[in-house]
Amino acid sequence: MTTTKMSSKGQIIIPQAIRKAHQWRTGQEIEVIDLGDKIILQSKKPFPSTKLADVAGVLAYSGPAKTLEQMELAIAEGAQQAYDPHS
Repeated sequence: MTTTKMSSKGQIIIPQAIRKAHQWRTGQEIEVIDLGDKIILQSKKPFPSTKLADVAGVLAYSGPAKTLEQMELAIAEGAQQAYDPHS
């Protein structure tokens, strides 16, 4: 276990070994999750978290099976639109 101190501005230093292990660089966005008796720091994900109820509608598809290539193309197009909605 590693110990660190909080500054008067509420800042803490994350030890280099931990930053390196998680590949956190300057400017890394980190989510702070308060669990009451502990706090979790985790890398901010590029996409928002979803629940099964949010995506369950795709389970009702009833057509010809899509190929792996078609699925990969659709994923790539969706990711491109998420990062550049004007494309």
